[in-house]
Amino acid sequence: MHILLIHQAFAALSEPGGTRHHELARFLAEKGVRVTVIASPVSYLTGKQGAGSSDVPANPPFPGTGNVTILRAYTYPALHRSFVHRVFSFVSFMVASLWTGLKVHKVDLVWGTSPPIFQGLTAWVLARLKRVPFLFEVRDLWPAFAMQVGVLRNPWLVRVSLWLEAFLYRHADRVMVNSPGFIDHVRTHGARQVSLIPNGADPSMFDPGANGDTFRTAHGLEGKFIILYAGAHGMSNDLGVALEAADRLRYHPEITLVLLGDGKDKPALQVRAAEMELRNVDFLDPIAKLEMPGALAAADACLAILKPIPLYATVYPNKVFDYMAAGRAVILAIDGVIREVIESSGAGIFVQPGDAAALAHAILTLAGNPERAREMGKLGRQYVEAHFDRSALAEQLLQLMQELTVK
Repeated sequence: MHILLIHQAFAALSEPGGTRHHELARFLAEKGVRVTVIASPVSYLTGKQGAGSSDVPANPPFPGTGNVTILRAYTYPALHRSFVHRVFSFVSFMVASLWTGLKVHKVDLVWGTSPPIFQGLTAWVLARLKRVPFLFEVRDLWPAFAMQVGVLRNPWLVRVSLWLEAFLYRHADRVMVNSPGFIDHVRTHGARQVSLIPNGADPSMFDPGANGDTFRTAHGLEGKFIILYAGAHGMSNDLGVALEAADRLRYHPEITLVLLGDGKDKPALQVRAAEMELRNVDFLDPIAKLEMPGALAAADACLAILKPIPLYATVYPNKVFDYMAAGRAVILAIDGVIREVIESSGAGIFVQPGDAAALAHAILTLAGNPERAREMGKLGRQYVEAHFDRSALAEQLLQLMQELTVK
């Protein structure tokens, strides 16, 4: 079986960013499936140009998985300059990935993923031209999220985006979602058949007993109680609230908030932290997923946070499952279905999104009782192993693809 994946934001384990698809592709390859990925040479997390060019494999097949190949399609590089430039980036990849995909032969299934939703149209066109099934994966409810946050306001773009969303749902041979919170939305907007393959983590990547001394020493964090946030620094991530919480903790020098990652809002957050004279906040550059176990090992607890908008109650953030797999307590400032995971597992503390005082109180609670934090971490690790192990989820994906391709 040969799978063609169209994914502008694809990131390998050796790159910063979300690696769900790399991990799934590696599993499929180990089962004998050939996977070709068409991706952007521009990092979705950092906005920086990476290696690779159109129609040329960006790197040799992944070690031990010779059935996986990455092709890079041209992408307009000013991804983080503004919303308009972002749309140009999406559209350029949509067109370039279609041209690249036409040259990939003997495909059995085309896998499209959103966001960006525009690349879903490329995947649908390629699937129809190649006369193979079209699997459409929904990782975020775009454009609904963009509309609620307020970045998508142009009436014409709203109409086009809503039409495209419904078109892709209706014309997919199967719609796959990564959160149970998405199921009702995609069904009411036209999806005929929906499968849930949730986000998860690979427990084998993380050692919950590790102490992270190397990471602590490298960044001058010895002796600190570390609250680590790892991921995008964008409008949705509400990291301004994290800075407000740090401001409330300025007289607790033993506590440090570490913001690890990159994104459009990072420079503004750094300026704000400097203006607030926050000496208990460290901004660190993004790192590859292969380096993330060392960073999480250094944390005493980890933060997951999003803006308090209703639709974010539907999400299953990948970072939460990585935190749990690493055996670290989670401070969760996201309501909804992911809150149910944290409370069912006992893996952390929920605080109301947007409430800096509650966030500061949760941090103080864990800093004052590190043994409780460690116990939460153990419970989270056990829960991921039982319910969200990526290898088990990848097996479900393989079964779904086999079902689609034998019809």
